Amino acid sequence: MNSKAKLHPKNKHNQDYNFDRLCKAVPELARFIVNKHGKQTVDFANPAAVRLLNKALLKDDYGIEHWDIPESSLCPAIPGRVDYVHYLADLLHSTFQSESGHNKAKVLDIGTGASCIYPLLGYKSYGWRFVATDIDFQSIKIAKQIVNANHGLPKAIEVRHQKQSHQIFHGMIKAHDKFHLTMCNPPFHDSPEQAAKGTNRKWQNLGKAQQKNVPPTLNFAGRANELWCKGGELAFIRNMVRESRHYQQQVAWFTSLVSKKDNVSPIKLALKKANAKQIKVVKMSQGQKISRFIAWSFLTPEEFTRWHLKGLK
Repeated sequence: MNSKAKLHPKNKHNQDYNFDRLCKAVPELARFIVNKHGKQTVDFANPAAVRLLNKALLKDDYGIEHWDIPESSLCPAIPGRVDYVHYLADLLHSTFQSESGHNKAKVLDIGTGASCIYPLLGYKSYGWRFVATDIDFQSIKIAKQIVNANHGLPKAIEVRHQKQSHQIFHGMIKAHDKFHLTMCNPPFHDSPEQAAKGTNRKWQNLGKAQQKNVPPTLNFAGRANELWCKGGELAFIRNMVRESRHYQQQVAWFTSLVSKKDNVSPIKLALKKANAKQIKVVKMSQGQKISRFIAWSFLTPEEFTRWHLKGLK
């Protein structure tokens, strides 16, 4: 748990989890608490334990009273997810140099999943308003249930179903929309086989042997569209870059997580070909892991102020 010390300074999860408090928030979590090296923790190879831990963190640290997702849905690691939000807040602050451009942002979340995790964390951390999108109807249904079950969220978070699975922004950014940010955690793998290998590696890292006759995707949850797409992460972000050109005046910053360092250079090349005026790569340290997101804009620094003063509808 000490490895979390490298998270963003504003991240609430830089310290060890307070399991007494978390179990008070969600009593069911108590039966999954184990002692390891003299410290309390949970078995992170147990999907039920991870879901309950997330439920407790969201309730105790962010005031989300009602949150639950199906076993088949990707269960996000909240400390890493909220790190992305905090670094995006830094980007907004450096861009607009005012609280109005920082705390009143409107954000488009691509691939929100059943957990709707980024809109929940972004709204609770900074008061941002969100449009959350996904191609999976079941995920959209669950995300809407979570939003509608929590006071204040329906006015802050709109959930939209992307019916065209090959499109990203098209159909989701309406003619009247204007966003300070877009954010995305794209599918990493380029095939189900690669996703399965990734799952096996996670099992090995946790010191577990893969169970025989059990599909790997059942052990580390995630629906197909959350885990892989043709061409993997690189192809997905390149498609995002191509579509982003059509919304140059409606979005201040387009952003996406980039899991693989080697993908950064070809993404930058695609952005230069698309005539992006600004490109930033922001590194995020999460324990022993270094992650990053790439941000691009078709506006110059001087144009940001005029863009923001036009207001949001």
